Amino acid sequence: MATQALSRETLHRKTMGCWLGKAVGGTLGQNFEGQEGPLAATFYTPVPDEMIPNDDLDIQVVWAYLLDREERPRVSRDLLRTGWLEHIEFPWNEYGVGIRNLRAGIRPPWSGSHDNWYRNGEGAVIRTEIWACLAAGDPELAARYAYEDACIDHADDGLNAALFMASIEAAAFTESDVDALLDIGMSAIPADSVLARTVADTRKWCAEGLDWQEVRAHVMQEYGSVDFTDVRMNTAFFVIGWLLGRDFSERILICNNCGQDTDSSTASLGAVLGIIDPDGIPQEWLEPIGRDLVLSPEIVGIEHPATLDGFTDLVLDLRERIDYAEPEFDDPGPAPVAGLAVQLGFTDFLDRAHIGSRFLPKPHEAMPEMPAGTRETYLDGTVHRMARADFESDVAVINYRFRVDSDRRVRVMFNTTEQMIAWLDGEFAFARETGGRGEAGSMCPAVHGPPVNQSVVRSLSAGEHELRVLVRRPVQQREAEWVVGCADPQTGMWLDGAFDNVIG
Repeated sequence: MATQALSRETLHRKTMGCWLGKAVGGTLGQNFEGQEGPLAATFYTPVPDEMIPNDDLDIQVVWAYLLDREERPRVSRDLLRTGWLEHIEFPWNEYGVGIRNLRAGIRPPWSGSHDNWYRNGEGAVIRTEIWACLAAGDPELAARYAYEDACIDHADDGLNAALFMASIEAAAFTESDVDALLDIGMSAIPADSVLARTVADTRKWCAEGLDWQEVRAHVMQEYGSVDFTDVRMNTAFFVIGWLLGRDFSERILICNNCGQDTDSSTASLGAVLGIIDPDGIPQEWLEPIGRDLVLSPEIVGIEHPATLDGFTDLVLDLRERIDYAEPEFDDPGPAPVAGLAVQLGFTDFLDRAHIGSRFLPKPHEAMPEMPAGTRETYLDGTVHRMARADFESDVAVINYRFRVDSDRRVRVMFNTTEQMIAWLDGEFAFARETGGRGEAGSMCPAVHGPPVNQSVVRSLSAGEHELRVLVRRPVQQREAEWVVGCADPQTGMWLDGAFDNVIG
């Protein structure tokens, strides 16, 4: 095995370089996260006086803690599942969906694929470094470890990206050529995946002599997404920075300045560069962040090393204890069938007592009755897509029922691309218009913070409640898309069991 030629001193330097590079990239990118780009950052903004906590690293500290507690540590999705349920309180995007599914008894890998709008998010690719360090020099094993992690809250390219990155990072302990490492990453994912096409196209555009802004423009035109955490475009930005920058600083700045999920893509690139050349990270980037290991308050109930040096020692000890053992997992059983029971009707007639001429509700009016021909049916789940041709009339009228387990404040969300109006328990809740030419509205169906006019916070009593939504047929030829959800407005977490999104 390639790592047999690496001394513990070399492994320590490269593992430490990994965490330092990741901390630099994550700290640089965090204050630009979600900005579209292109950006023009030249250094930390503002300059920190310590490492900024970041979920990218936080969750990997949890994984090390869980493994270290085991008498015979083995990488396992079933072990990592306990981390999500007992030690991680991040409500964000696929994290929240994964925790919701796990709490509902859905086991990985189904917890990552079931009713998950964010299956292609960045949440798994950003926590692959620990698997690379535990399988240093063995990219195939690192990818298998990364799968056990990623399948808990991702599927499709969200999972593929984790295999891609873990392979590159593990190989970077013994290989430094950029193209060779990218080839290794590509070999870990399906050749017909969107992610593979994105990386291949990005490499081609970089080889054509275009500058980074021009390559970024091509990426956004071909693979840009309404979801700023989408792995396809963010992995492309990782590739752009790596190929078109000349040194550590220029590479992470190019990656960051491509925009979107800046802390994630830039942290990944910083980690890879730190593995390849730990001494190549300039002191000007290291001095402001120090070496203290600072975690987010959403990480609970664990003990962890106080410094990155201590964390590096812990990971190296785990590498020796695991000794390149294959992952272990129990049979998860059959995949659950997603489905959400609703009443669904269609109408061309908009009662002007309730609806204004521009498809906006008139204030203080009661919600309209369900139209004639309404039927009981199942939608795909909390996530649903409906082609324009499947709208039987101009307006779909959907009646959802959900349950609240106690008297409490609740955020109810209905995020859609289309014009819509929603009533909660008979009272107007919220509405949105799309553009005058029927452009799709923004999608960010995160129950901790959906787009404006896509949710309401109300005090609800224990028991069943009703959300009635009018969704207008798309003006343009496209799918209407929507996500419905209920959350605790304080924690941002999905409410357990509010929507029964499993058939049978």
